[in-house]
Amino acid sequence: MSVTLLASSAAAIAAAVQNGSATAENMVEASFDRAREVDVGPSGLNCILSADINAARSAASTATKSGALAGVPVVLKDNIATPTLFTSCGSRILEGYISPYEATVARKLREAGAVLVGKSNMDEFAMGSSTEHSAFGTSRNPLDRSRVPGGSSGGSAAAVAAGVVPIALGSETGGSVRQPAAFCGIVGVKPTYGRISRFGLVAFASSLDNIGVFGRTVDDAARTMEVISGDDTALDATSVASAVPKYSGHAGDLKGIVIGKPKEYFPLSLPAATRERTDRAFEALRARGAEIRDVSLPHTDYAIPVYYIIAPAECSANLARFDGVRYGLRIEGEGMRAMYEATRSQGFGAEVTRRILLGTYVLSAGYYDAYYKKAMEVRELIRHDFTKVFAAGVHALFTPTTPTTAFKIGAISDPYEMYLSDIFTVTANLAEVPAMSQPIGRIDGLPIGGQLIAARFDEATMFRIAYALEAELGAEAHV
Repeated sequence: MSVTLLASSAAAIAAAVQNGSATAENMVEASFDRAREVDVGPSGLNCILSADINAARSAASTATKSGALAGVPVVLKDNIATPTLFTSCGSRILEGYISPYEATVARKLREAGAVLVGKSNMDEFAMGSSTEHSAFGTSRNPLDRSRVPGGSSGGSAAAVAAGVVPIALGSETGGSVRQPAAFCGIVGVKPTYGRISRFGLVAFASSLDNIGVFGRTVDDAARTMEVISGDDTALDATSVASAVPKYSGHAGDLKGIVIGKPKEYFPLSLPAATRERTDRAFEALRARGAEIRDVSLPHTDYAIPVYYIIAPAECSANLARFDGVRYGLRIEGEGMRAMYEATRSQGFGAEVTRRILLGTYVLSAGYYDAYYKKAMEVRELIRHDFTKVFAAGVHALFTPTTPTTAFKIGAISDPYEMYLSDIFTVTANLAEVPAMSQPIGRIDGLPIGGQLIAARFDEATMFRIAYALEAELGAEAHV
């Protein structure tokens, strides 16, 4: 029964634990059994970086049986601090590091009865779109192991898609939850900036980072969002003290809802198959009563260059703390400078090094105004595009999550080409608005995702639309 239950939903697991027909211990054993089946070996998914079955059993034995996620096994991305498992950020420079404190989201999950069963693989310090930049090996897509699961939260997405856990947490700076969700055929949610506390999330780019949610279904993601959202201003100054509405359980039609179709997300270069699946989703939304309206976000073309100035600049400042002095890897040299150089050159991988160098350059004397300051000004224009559209009566936008399905491992070697895989997702991070990806069909057997974007702090409307679309698409929405 536990195996069948694990493959169902977070709500079903919690209900079974609450009524006594299953236990949290049963679910932990089932999760570890499934991980051993799919994750290890030369062709394994390599989605879990650290796990401790004894610690998980102990946590399960004391987990509350009345919580919203009672007995639900959960995986956290390896950049979310936990005092029981490593927090390495997929990097050699933090290999084996144990945090002395617990992230707010980890605590909230635990208090809701969820049980941590592992930390997931990721692109090093969340810098990547394929999980090929992890210091601990590439993760694989459960639907085609020759392909990437997306990134940087690819391990979390793969764990959910493979049935190791029904829900998982990742982090988003430019699409690192929505893109792997699309590639793996599951639901991925990025909240409004400030909706979910970032306390305990190892910083990449502080003005862009968000903790996000993966679920097999819209309902899994909605219930998890309800648990981990909310005010945490005592620990995270960017947390917003805004009431958290009910996200789960929405059903019914979309009468009175206006959904925008931004022309910039449907260029002539968009693959025909992606366009066809997205158009089919628009018809499903119309069938539920929604009005579809053509809109424009005119500064969209600037999103990738703006993002790849702001994010590396902030990363270069945040990662300066990893110097071999206080924690993590330390490689001795002849003097302090030599120690710094040896530690950082051997501890950081190529992609992290590239972004630190780029960020340091754009922040340097003589270039700050020309690059970082200008990028922040254009960011405001992108933010204004969204504000204007939503103020005109549009409740949400719908677009493809990614231009294509998951690509082959090793297929993209050019960093700039890899950066372009975030072309439809980075705008939501720049504008600080909520967005999510959900399956809308398959192309040559591989899932393709559709993206909903809503106004700031209007996740409730976003989930209402997502529930309706999932119901209307039926089997296509459950890849």
